[in-house]
Amino acid sequence: MKRISTTAFVCNDCGQDYTKWVGKCTNCGGWNTIAEIKLGAMPRDSKSRGPVQASLAIALADVAPGSISRIPCGSEEIDRVLGGGVVPGGVVLLGGDPGIGKSTLLLQLMSRWAADKRTVLYVSGEESVDQVSMRARRLGVDKSSLLVMAETSVDAIMTHLEKSPPNIVVVDSIQTMVIEALESAAGSVAQVRESAAVLVRYAKRTGTAVFLVGHVTKEGAIAGPRVLEHMVDTVLYFEGDSQYHYRIVRAVKNRFGPAGEIAIFSMTDRGLSEVRNPSEFFLVNRDSPQAGLAVAPVLEGSRILVVELQALVNKSHFGMPQRVASGVNPKKLSLLMAVLERHGGIVLGDHDIFFNIAGGLTVDEPSVDVGIVAAVISSFRNKPLKLGQAFLGEIGLSGEIRAVSRMNLRLKELARLGIKECVVPRAAKNAEWVADSGGVRLNMCANVGALSDVIF
Repeated sequence: MKRISTTAFVCNDCGQDYTKWVGKCTNCGGWNTIAEIKLGAMPRDSKSRGPVQASLAIALADVAPGSISRIPCGSEEIDRVLGGGVVPGGVVLLGGDPGIGKSTLLLQLMSRWAADKRTVLYVSGEESVDQVSMRARRLGVDKSSLLVMAETSVDAIMTHLEKSPPNIVVVDSIQTMVIEALESAAGSVAQVRESAAVLVRYAKRTGTAVFLVGHVTKEGAIAGPRVLEHMVDTVLYFEGDSQYHYRIVRAVKNRFGPAGEIAIFSMTDRGLSEVRNPSEFFLVNRDSPQAGLAVAPVLEGSRILVVELQALVNKSHFGMPQRVASGVNPKKLSLLMAVLERHGGIVLGDHDIFFNIAGGLTVDEPSVDVGIVAAVISSFRNKPLKLGQAFLGEIGLSGEIRAVSRMNLRLKELARLGIKECVVPRAAKNAEWVADSGGVRLNMCANVGALSDVIF
């Protein structure tokens, strides 16, 4: 039978296929993201493949509830992010910057699974067995019974898995895996997508839990087509900065649990250790009030974190005042400053404004709006805010202050940390969080114009 070599053009960002090269992807709108890939030799006559055996259909009501039991990770933080543990047959994609601790975390988890008499296989495509053993000795898990294999060929890995099926497989990393039938190089769109597809099919067929480690591009996305994130069940992102010793694992996607959950770890010479009280971890200057510092509770997944907001307002010596923000969207800072100037009566057009969330945490929710504005006002007037005071609320374009979700849980977290007072929006008479504030004194403020009168 004659065989032909087929070529395709695939978008690196979204995985859209094209018959020829184009400059702009019509699916995601990305420019110069189309790459040519060779799919290898394919049979010209598809009839020779024979009939395909179909899977049996079953009524959903006939599926026994609780037929799948999760595998605990031995880490409360990771178990919460995954929704209670690892699901057999589930595929987890763990992405992060180089050297942030992905392999360290997985090696620690694998040693705990091996200690529970589970068969665990660690496939390393970037390190030799001796190098993995060296890292295991540094972490103190070198006596573990987990299996280690240095291999980059997916065909060789599948041969081993069929002979000795494990309970859990970790592939580090998916960008190093190669399928021999494809002519493209390792790390290309075709290799990454097809290698992941083979491992996903194996996981669903055998019930083996699979962890895939993925590299992150300079734009912050997992290298390879975005379709890789749609193929797996759970996508975890490892966040952090080398200048800080904390690490955050965030669930971006989770078919078996809530998305948005985070786990916080502290990096030490013995690996990653859990941070049980993250609010204490991010608060530094709570006992020494300074101008430009404010405190606000934020919601990350299902947990409340109390963070420190820092602002510096200084007279600009250049024609274009600067707006620099770290930890929040710079456009959000500019929007809040425009609202403060219009409805708060504070002229900031000739001042540089620098904002930061202490500890390097990134916050996307609007509950820090009032805290940001309060920190800016404090720095502008060079006057510290009240000791033991927090801020909670969203600011609208007309200057009004609005309530946010889970107000009572945020207030109770403030009370647990010893914070006595919180500036909150003016509430309706039937608002439940007013009576269930955990003992925190509520200082209600309706709009930005009245904020300066209540924060000092």
